[in-house]
Amino acid sequence: MSPRTAALRDLLPRRSDYDLRPRTLRADLLAGVTVGVVALPLALAFGVSSGIGAAAGLVTAVVAGVVAAVLGGSHHQVSGPTGAMAVVLAPVVATHGPGSVALVTVLAGVVVLVAGVARLGRVVTYVPWPVVEGFTLGIACIIFLQQVPAAVGVPADPGHNTLVTALAALGTAASAGTLAPALWALGCVALVAVTMLLLPRLHPGIPASLVAVVLVTALVEAVGAPVARIGALPASLPAPVLPSVTPGALRELGGAALAIAALAAIESLLSARVAASMAQAGSPGGSVYQPDRELVGQGLASVASGLFGGMPATGAIARTAVNVRSGARTRLAAVVHALVILAVIYLATGPVSRIPLAALAGVLMVTSLRMTSARTARAVLGAGRSSAATFAVTAFVTVAFDLVQAIEIGVVVAAFFALRAVARASGVHRDPLPGPAQPGDEHVALFRLEGSMFFGAAERVLTEVTDASVHDDVVVVVLRLSQLRMVDATGAKALGELVEGLEARGVTVLVKGVQERHRALLTNVGALAELRHENHLFDSLDAAVEHARSHVRRAAQGTDVPQVRGLRPSA
Repeated sequence: MSPRTAALRDLLPRRSDYDLRPRTLRADLLAGVTVGVVALPLALAFGVSSGIGAAAGLVTAVVAGVVAAVLGGSHHQVSGPTGAMAVVLAPVVATHGPGSVALVTVLAGVVVLVAGVARLGRVVTYVPWPVVEGFTLGIACIIFLQQVPAAVGVPADPGHNTLVTALAALGTAASAGTLAPALWALGCVALVAVTMLLLPRLHPGIPASLVAVVLVTALVEAVGAPVARIGALPASLPAPVLPSVTPGALRELGGAALAIAALAAIESLLSARVAASMAQAGSPGGSVYQPDRELVGQGLASVASGLFGGMPATGAIARTAVNVRSGARTRLAAVVHALVILAVIYLATGPVSRIPLAALAGVLMVTSLRMTSARTARAVLGAGRSSAATFAVTAFVTVAFDLVQAIEIGVVVAAFFALRAVARASGVHRDPLPGPAQPGDEHVALFRLEGSMFFGAAERVLTEVTDASVHDDVVVVVLRLSQLRMVDATGAKALGELVEGLEARGVTVLVKGVQERHRALLTNVGALAELRHENHLFDSLDAAVEHARSHVRRAAQGTDVPQVRGLRPSA
């Protein structure tokens, strides 16, 4: 089998994805039903929150849930509509209308699919932990703010910043002629929140969100409360339809599709990694995930979702965690979760259509509060100023500006602090000469370069060595490079400039300990060529120091040392 064929097979489903032994099959069925019950109110809520409607949330949970489970790279991942995707999709719907969602979903899916085929699945490992937590906190804030209009019984005004929309909704509710709709909506939210917070304390296996929604819906129906409902839902899955593709639509939605694809890839890979860690903790050695195959599966899931009128799909961390904790063994559990929601579409759309929007708002508000724990926030803030700054900047940009930009800016900030730390850990030290002191040693300077000689530290190292060499009547400089961990092109060029500058001032430069991994770069940029003689390159420190002392002795014969700065001793 050729390497290309083997690589392609790694991206495809296989028989080993499933275990149909009775015990495993039973565990997967029970876990799938549990996750399906938990996912139902979230699918409805995220569909409404995105601006497309509850039906799109259900379709996404079913279609994308099955496709991602079968074709994805995780045994435990549960995919569907998520809060982050609802947040990034809402402005698209407000600007281009609900009809644009099908095309942008398919386009985003194709981008994610191509990323998987191109083997870009490991890119998520370059997203630092403070960025992930800051992004999660920002998403939680946005989800909470998005629910404020429904929580006070006021229609949301799309197309604006979520904080502005929330404040406007509060003002509209306060200035209304009657407070009855707002009070009823707030009562629904409060009852949902209390139920979701108290039921898990009685028994952790109770699907608190579903019980809360059922309880509030029954109460509202019984008293005939004036609250907005989900409304009519389709009683079956819609037929797949290819979205209309025109050059104008591609220009308008191309940027949004790339942003959605980036978010889908990052969120799915993070969720899959969390699932693998949780499953491995419960059964060491029992779970891994394939990031490239996961991107392929998620890309195809979004394409399928768009064809059926759904929204972009990603791995859902909360539902995936429930799946793992419920004892799921294989991806069959995620398939069963989607089938449970499909059964609701065909058998229970009537009752589901009567669910108050305020009840779904309450579910998402509680969910957003659980997304980031105070313990995690304290851990990030206590990890140092750089981690705290990265966390805060990422969270702020997520809420105030854009989700994908938040990740990009967060990574840049984290990279800046990391480079600064590496630069501070890199430097130059003047060491005493080994062995007994000899006359003329004060005119030999031994510099030890350590850490990384890169663009962040090169200028400082060059300046320190040059200043010490020029002002201390130094005749020979020995540069120890054996402790340099990394040298980049800027660092190599700076070393060449250092040697050239010292030699031009009459200071002989000897280099000791060039590592083989750095030799090619130093040679290619001409740093070693600046040495006066090829014999000025040493592997032994003692040999380099003895050669330096011989230079001083020859230069000082018959001449005061301060006057020999212009001499050019031979090798």
